[in-house]
Amino acid sequence: MLPVEHNDPINEKILAISEDKIEGFIREPFEEIARRSSVNVDIVMARIAAMLRAGTIRRVRQTLLATNLADGALVAWKVPDDKIENAFDWMFQRDPFSGHVVVRSTDTLTSGSDYKLWTTVKVPHGFSLQQHCELLAERVGAERFRVMPAKGIFTLGVGHVRRKTIEPGSRSEAPAKMLPVHVVDLSEHEWKVLLALKRELAPEEIQRTPWSARAKEAGVSLDEFYRVAEQLNARKIIGRFSTFLEHVKPSTAGVRVTRFNALFHWAVPPGREIEAGGEVGRHHILTHCYWREAGPEFKNVNIMAVAHGTDKQLLLEHKAAIDQHLQACGIPVSYTNVFWGGRSEIKPSEISQQVYREWWAEQIKS
Repeated sequence: MLPVEHNDPINEKILAISEDKIEGFIREPFEEIARRSSVNVDIVMARIAAMLRAGTIRRVRQTLLATNLADGALVAWKVPDDKIENAFDWMFQRDPFSGHVVVRSTDTLTSGSDYKLWTTVKVPHGFSLQQHCELLAERVGAERFRVMPAKGIFTLGVGHVRRKTIEPGSRSEAPAKMLPVHVVDLSEHEWKVLLALKRELAPEEIQRTPWSARAKEAGVSLDEFYRVAEQLNARKIIGRFSTFLEHVKPSTAGVRVTRFNALFHWAVPPGREIEAGGEVGRHHILTHCYWREAGPEFKNVNIMAVAHGTDKQLLLEHKAAIDQHLQACGIPVSYTNVFWGGRSEIKPSEISQQVYREWWAEQIKS
């Protein structure tokens, strides 16, 4: 039996690369992971497949910059306490367009503390995000919701294994550059390739030339699959090839990748969001950093970031280091807070227009 815990020395070397270091579309992703981790490719494939079967890795897939392919947002929901668990289950199990579903809390009662259910929602272009959320609110009994689309992305990656040893204040030499959100239209041919490309890999697909079967699925030659995928990559539609660790629940042996999930909030002066996001986003501990407008419900927060860890106090020290850096940069912060994650589930959001039409028709019927 191969070791399947994330903290096995060989697995750590593989995961330090495979979690979030393989950017864009790669024809031979496992060979690239092997090259960059200095682990033999056959061992890389065997270990990733074993960790996937064991549940240490929850999925292996080519990610997309879905903000360019669908209208998406972080949504905070105000749901009566006695309905939160059912609302959580409904969002996770019955809405394929809700990705992250998290119950969050704050250490003290403050602005927005009564918004305890947080989700990411994406709907394909041509459909209404607002209308979708109104339907969800009706289904789960939400009293209110706040839709917060990303206006810019500064950090987007996981890398939990790599981040476990990062010291508070560790940051890149230069501010993070903002990736703007813009709409991209695809042809039917491109959608066929994209939908085959994005579906997660099964353990038996962890092999050399993993895209060969996906090309057949899309009804194109492997060369044509590569051509379209590389063209989509050049258009900034492709994200990373990633192995996603199960970072919420312990492994079968009781080992946890992370224990705490912190959503950091900052309110900076209007007009300084790009500057502030660049300074926050350069900190290595963060897995996500966005410019989002949270509105008066959250004291006009406009920069949000996420960090994970096994030690709550250490995460607070990371947050304090970022606060100090903003102050040193002369960026005023009128309000800041931390929303801690509790119960959490994650799944890739569906972005197919056809799937959405069918789902919506079913909801209207019921």
